[in-house]
Amino acid sequence: MLREQLNDVKERVVHTTAVTDTDVLIVGAGPTGLALAVDLARRGIDALVVERADGLFPGSRGKGIQPRTREVFDDLGVGAAVDAAGGPYPVAMIWRDGRRQGEQRMFEPGEPGEESPYHEPWMVPQWRTQEILFARLAELGGAVAFGRELTGLDQDTDGVSAGFASGEDVRARYVVAADGGRSTVRRALGIVMTGESVDPNPVLVADVRVTGLDRDNWHVFPADDDTGVLALCPLAGTGDFQLTAQFPEGTDIDLSPDAVRAVVAARSHLAAEDVTEVRWASDFRPRTALADRFREGRVFLAGDAAHIHSPAGGQGLNTSVQDAYNLGWKLAAVLAGRAPGSLLDTYEEERLPVAAAMLGLSTRVHRGETRRGAATRMLGLNYRGSSLAVDTRTALPGDALRAGDRAPDGAPGGVRLFDAFRGPHWTLLAVGKQPEVDLPILPDVRTLRVPSYAPYGDGVFLVRPDGHIGWAGDTGTGVAAYAARVGA
Repeated sequence: MLREQLNDVKERVVHTTAVTDTDVLIVGAGPTGLALAVDLARRGIDALVVERADGLFPGSRGKGIQPRTREVFDDLGVGAAVDAAGGPYPVAMIWRDGRRQGEQRMFEPGEPGEESPYHEPWMVPQWRTQEILFARLAELGGAVAFGRELTGLDQDTDGVSAGFASGEDVRARYVVAADGGRSTVRRALGIVMTGESVDPNPVLVADVRVTGLDRDNWHVFPADDDTGVLALCPLAGTGDFQLTAQFPEGTDIDLSPDAVRAVVAARSHLAAEDVTEVRWASDFRPRTALADRFREGRVFLAGDAAHIHSPAGGQGLNTSVQDAYNLGWKLAAVLAGRAPGSLLDTYEEERLPVAAAMLGLSTRVHRGETRRGAATRMLGLNYRGSSLAVDTRTALPGDALRAGDRAPDGAPGGVRLFDAFRGPHWTLLAVGKQPEVDLPILPDVRTLRVPSYAPYGDGVFLVRPDGHIGWAGDTGTGVAAYAARVGA
């Protein structure tokens, strides 16, 4: 009996000492998980990133960084690195029988303006984006535990216990599933994804080295009676091309290097040996899917774990990173005790409608029903319908900036607004108001007064850490109560 009791104690001690405690467990080290980890690290929140693979994702798949995401990256401290690593999208060159047929723009050009420092998408291979985020996380003192396959979750009122195929268990106050479209976490929670096939034809995507093509164009070889379309896009900042090739429905795509070379030879004027290296290859079936909910207790879904896009609109990675950007400041405020737990309810409230809208946009682009234009740049996304969007002004014109909108950039009075907003803080912005107008003293909020500036109109605006306007009014009356409610 005594031996049994001692063995029981030993088992409980071993189990207790083999548990890692953390505030937030992030499952998945893709762009979503890394962006969230960076945001939490700069706020002083203890977060652990676990990744099933032995290293970062090696492919270029999500290569388009939209203007709104470029703003997010600038705030997270990786904007300059992303700018240096990439370049603008090249104009497509259409080929037929080995001859150039003419150029075609892949995106409708945007107009530069002071309201946004970025007006066009930026091409950066996904593997490079992840390297940049990973380096930033390390700079902030964070790390990723690779080779950690999640095997189970068990949550209670105080936290979540996670088990792994190898290594210590983890006990976290919150868990964020950023583990992709086949999310283990989502399936463990029993959350359903509802979706549809966007296109029944499977697609090969690969990173290759090619001779015989210039790097000034995105080279497109249209489909004919015998073969499907082939495209070779030079990846900025590298010597690689991203290859995409569509196949008939039901095709089992061969991902071997020789098969990839054969596709290029069959669909273009290039020879198989012109593909000097196949660095990575994968395949997918274009589809769209949306999780029925983005939260289950203390567990949140973000990125592809919550929504799966066709790649045609360049929205998947961008929507995912913006999920993280929305969730990070809210988790930090609740964990620090500055805001009630109910603040976390607004993550799903705000992000699920945005994800649904972006899924619809991606599908329409894929089917040729709309072009890649202003909507795909994502600068107009807003949270006007959110319970966090409070606007006390009346009789506003239809085009007025409102609570919930993205706060524009600019330099009224010589003050760069994005410089003032940059960082994990809230910003109280008085536009066109005289100095004698009273503004409350909010200890953790940066206060800024600027002259009248048309994109805002005169007023007082409380700008959230994620760059959206939380509260707006003609004066500062009521802003302190709002700030207390949201942990500003």
